[in-house]
Amino acid sequence: MRIILYSPLKNKLSVNALAGALEADPKSRSVPIAFSSKPEELEREVKKAAKHKTVLGFSFFSSQAEETVRLAAKARKAHPALTLVAGGAHPSGAPEAVLRMGFDAVCIGEGEKTFTELLGKLLAGADWRGLPGLAVLENGKFKRNKRRPPVNLDDYPPFSQLHGRYGIIEITRGCPNACKFCQTSHIHGLKHRHRSIETILGYAALMHEKGMSDFRAVTPDAFSYGSNGGKINYDALEALLSGLHKILKPRGKIFFGSFPSEVRPEHVTEKAVALVTRYADNDNLVIGAQSASPRMLKLCGRGHSARDIFRAAEITLKAGLRPNMDFIFRLPGETEADARLSLEAMRKLSAMGARIHAHTFMPLPGTAFAGKNPAPPYPWFDEEINRMNARGAVFGDWREQAKTAASR
Repeated sequence: MRIILYSPLKNKLSVNALAGALEADPKSRSVPIAFSSKPEELEREVKKAAKHKTVLGFSFFSSQAEETVRLAAKARKAHPALTLVAGGAHPSGAPEAVLRMGFDAVCIGEGEKTFTELLGKLLAGADWRGLPGLAVLENGKFKRNKRRPPVNLDDYPPFSQLHGRYGIIEITRGCPNACKFCQTSHIHGLKHRHRSIETILGYAALMHEKGMSDFRAVTPDAFSYGSNGGKINYDALEALLSGLHKILKPRGKIFFGSFPSEVRPEHVTEKAVALVTRYADNDNLVIGAQSASPRMLKLCGRGHSARDIFRAAEITLKAGLRPNMDFIFRLPGETEADARLSLEAMRKLSAMGARIHAHTFMPLPGTAFAGKNPAPPYPWFDEEINRMNARGAVFGDWREQAKTAASR
């Protein structure tokens, strides 16, 4: 048997975690894995595997769905007998649609246990279609099997040593907020699950020994580490950051609360930010504002106020860090008055020294806003955002996201 995992940069984290899970499984560990990061590499690997029993796995976002379908169809044509498996954010939210795109199975939610058990069944020549965590088509009818319970992050490595797939360490999964535009709570559940400090430090030390001394974390909210999402656990935060500091310094750098992670506005406190400036090396914090309209914040289920946004920016700037404030344009139900409130807030935040990280709302499958269309564009809003962008106050892919949303 052969395994091919398509792993462009945007999907590297999930593929690394999957490779780590396969490495930890005695049955799957010995199966050769090929990683392809570009379409031409994928085409070569599929051709090389044409005489072998092959599993081709894709993990992808909604913005990648069309390209993924094309790549999967081309691979199927070159290797008709391969097993096509999909996982990740988009397939978990729209499993039936993905199956009807030509996939044989969809791993819904967290794939570490589901994918390894699927491979075990395939290796044994046993029936796999009833495995928990899978969605399949049976005689053309959609079937979603029993959902698996959330995994314990300490049971699985964040990357694969065997295949040299190192990188960012996921420290937390799940989110209790369930914002209506976000897939995190839908896929990973409403409770925070944290990788233990001992485990995180162990993987950080391992990477440090191999010459990879910079630490970055993936988490829905960096300042929620060790907590249930409510009151900040300062002891856990300091234990984690001080532990990383002891291992990685002076050679390495620690990035916490910056890309690819963020922090919630109401969790930006002087004490939390002081821990970042004491132990970490990032010069910014990514803060999830999303809107400055109280009505829209309530409608989206954000759980914080517009005042929290400004307070977070003030604390961050006072500490010598730059706030990168996430805002989502054209949220469902947004009125012209709501948009004006957000625009005015973005102007004020920019004048304070913040940068605006701009996004356009895209309906994501599995979310409360999945069936909603973006609010209409307002020319005066777009004109001002373009002016802010020209002077470096706004950055992001909001234009591309608007085109993607319009094409659906």
